[in-house]
Amino acid sequence: MDMEARLRQIMEVLDQLADDNSVPRNIRRGATQAKERLSQKQEALDIRSASAIMILDELANDPNIPLHGRTLIWNIISQLETVK
Repeated sequence: MDMEARLRQIMEVLDQLADDNSVPRNIRRGATQAKERLSQKQEALDIRSASAIMILDELANDPNIPLHGRTLIWNIISQLETVK
């Protein structure tokens, strides 16, 4: 799978997280911010993915996030770590 396809897949999962009403609002907002960082084509891909990982890592440590949301964030982070 090429990088663009992998990024599209990651952004779709971030959209799912952002639209999930069982997740607190700040987590949904953070998922949207991470997607926006990944979408900025003028920056290098490794910088975009590192920025998104930082945002998501902060969200994963939020004590109010439900277990399924945290698992989803960890999966996204794992996928982003393979993006170069």
